[in-house]
Amino acid sequence: MTRIGVVFRLLLLGLCSLVLVPLQMLALRLTWSSMLHVVPMWFHRALLAIFNVRVIEQGTPPTDAPTIVLSNHVSCLDIPVIGSLHPLSFIAKSEVEGWPVVGLFAKLQRTVFIDRQRRKATAEVNDALGHRLVKGEAIVLFAEGTTSDGNRLLPFRSSLVGAAQTALMHDSVERVYLQPLAVSYIRRNGLPVTRRDRPFIAWYGDMDLGPHLKMFMRGVPLDVVVTWGEPIPFNGNRKQATASAEAEVRRVLKAA
Repeated sequence: MTRIGVVFRLLLLGLCSLVLVPLQMLALRLTWSSMLHVVPMWFHRALLAIFNVRVIEQGTPPTDAPTIVLSNHVSCLDIPVIGSLHPLSFIAKSEVEGWPVVGLFAKLQRTVFIDRQRRKATAEVNDALGHRLVKGEAIVLFAEGTTSDGNRLLPFRSSLVGAAQTALMHDSVERVYLQPLAVSYIRRNGLPVTRRDRPFIAWYGDMDLGPHLKMFMRGVPLDVVVTWGEPIPFNGNRKQATASAEAEVRRVLKAA
């Protein structure tokens, strides 16, 4: 029954992709701005529904002001979980661009890729992100720079927060916000997720992506709480602003 269920869920996901992927490609070609942001959100919601993932949203999400969302990063599910809530863009390592299927979806969602091996990559990405912020977009940055086992929060990196300063150089931008975001997986199959369980949900270190994805394909019900912190006006000091966002995410996760 489990194998049949996995096949059925994959077929449903395939059908959704057949409808939404061409629609997003058309939106990109025609620069159809309203659909560009909405179609990925529809796709993420469909994916979560198919695989029995329920998202519980708390707090106030970003407004129309330019915003960098600073979030913790636990699982490959984090992107559809966050992306299902509001029109958002993401930042990803350049390797993701070449991954089968995942890379295509990332590009269709207008993900900004960063090559960590190149010294000039940070400046180039900050310019690209700054341009997005000038347009009033909200961009999600997994500020730990990698995933964790779900039991601890790694230090937030501030280098890409420099995009806020880049955006403020434009006359049309008066203020840029950093918004803390905490993602916590709280229940699996109706039971509370314990410290022992979290590493099985997380994808971190040298873990292969395949087995991690297979676990979610079984469709075991999973509850995720996403908590928006108070927006932090960027004051020109990226390290200080990033530290404030990290402290807020850490506080929320401890209370979860």
